[in-house]
Amino acid sequence: MAKILEKEQLSSDVYKFVIEAPLIAEERQAGQFIILQTDLESGERIPLTIADASKENGSITIIFQAVGKTTIDLSQFKVGDSIPVLTGPLGSPTHIENFGHAVCICGGIGAAPMYPIAQALKKAGNKVTVILGARRQDLIIMEKELRSVADEFVVCTDDGSYGRKCLVTEPLKELCEGTKPNFAITIGPPIMMKFCAETTRPYGVKTYASLNSIMVDGTGMCGCCRVTVGGSVKFVCVDGPEFDAHLVDWSNMLKRMGTYKQREALAKERALEKLKTGENCKCGI
Repeated sequence: MAKILEKEQLSSDVYKFVIEAPLIAEERQAGQFIILQTDLESGERIPLTIADASKENGSITIIFQAVGKTTIDLSQFKVGDSIPVLTGPLGSPTHIENFGHAVCICGGIGAAPMYPIAQALKKAGNKVTVILGARRQDLIIMEKELRSVADEFVVCTDDGSYGRKCLVTEPLKELCEGTKPNFAITIGPPIMMKFCAETTRPYGVKTYASLNSIMVDGTGMCGCCRVTVGGSVKFVCVDGPEFDAHLVDWSNMLKRMGTYKQREALAKERALEKLKTGENCKCGI
């Protein structure tokens, strides 16, 4: 059981939880994640990246978007409630070194897991450029935190309501054509990460992507999170979550991500209906 110490709503459907987890806080490194379960009887297990941690307070921070059944369930938890299952830290930490100039490209909720990575890159002596994208201004999160560790900071919105009206690939291409970075890492929707990889590929910029595939056990045994990287099968939970973005088979990954699309939509519909009727949101399917 992991007690929720703080809860904050960052936007219409994005939430920040500070959770009591001293052992995880002690061991976690940038890029690692936890797996949690909101209901022991019918809840699914979902991975969420650790956005921050405090060894002093024995706590970790997670930031998530209420877009599916389990995250909608999770959004209804209150301060003082306990999450029944929380396991971590899982996954391989981000490889951090002084590359020289590192560019961090994040979209939407990807800003949360990018923060500890950008922190670690800066601490290692890198010049850090952060490119943060969202559909519109009210969906931007972690701006203050990311600005605090960035030497250069660029905001992009699809509708032009804040920062530049463009996709994140536009300033990324400009960087590659100018003071070309030595390293790039991208976190966000898979289609965004795919096009970031295609943007840096012609310039030979080493680029990594943090993959958010379907995951169940987090130990590599179930095989649900498998992806193809450089022609070989890899498991995101133990071999990743970060891989060479130029070697990822993005078409295969995007296809696998849609495997349960219809069931996910139905579970979400039932979860929202439970909220409307005031019932506990434990609508397993």
